[in-house]
Amino acid sequence: MNRITPRPEPALDSFDHDGARIAIRHRPAIGDRPTVLFLPGYGSDMAGIKASAIDAHCAKSGLGCLRLDYSGTGLSSGEFADGTLDRWLDEVLAAIDRVPQGKFLIVGSSMGGWIALHAALRRPERVAALLGIAAAPDFTDWGFATDAEKAVLRRDGRIEMVRPDGSIMLRTRAFWQSGEGMLLLDAPIDLPIPVRLIHGSDDGAVPPAIALRLFERLGSPDLQLRLLKHSGHNLSEPHELAIILGEIDQLVERIA
Repeated sequence: MNRITPRPEPALDSFDHDGARIAIRHRPAIGDRPTVLFLPGYGSDMAGIKASAIDAHCAKSGLGCLRLDYSGTGLSSGEFADGTLDRWLDEVLAAIDRVPQGKFLIVGSSMGGWIALHAALRRPERVAALLGIAAAPDFTDWGFATDAEKAVLRRDGRIEMVRPDGSIMLRTRAFWQSGEGMLLLDAPIDLPIPVRLIHGSDDGAVPPAIALRLFERLGSPDLQLRLLKHSGHNLSEPHELAIILGEIDQLVERIA
């Protein structure tokens, strides 16, 4: 097998969408290899450990890699308070449409897994496979806020929560309402593509029961759920990253 020379991190680029400048890093695929599209979780960006590890892996194997920051996060313009699930989904679809040809393997982390499912449903001609990492579909319904906090969101429109590291996590009524309009787990999800789900048994943010519920709802004829004992939500330890990259390689073989 010919060795592929690793390529440097792609330059920062951006595009305009709905009044915001969306930051992206796009590594073109070599030949007809697919492109891995990484979608970060709520409040995360494309510079995280998983995103960087996936990009480096794609560089070594000739895969394309597309990363982006949702509006109001990372290097994209806009205010986080204006972000909604449907707005961020539209930005992801616009990023897909900017790549003129080739198939996509979408890798969605936490909330990114929810957006990935919608993107695959909206672009069936482009999305050939999907990998959910601690995927959190419908989390506005089961994990975004307590009943008391939802009452505050209805009244005030926002809640600011202090994270353990001292940073502020903002939750808004607009995001909550947009998510409630995009729920998936109460009906079959017709995705006739290979799907892999990786979840930690000790995930305190997205209960493993959500992964099982998603597994039951998905209509994929090629579906696997991998439950990692003692792993939490981040799934960014070296052995967990190795599993993620291995699943990407196996999905690429399935769609090649």
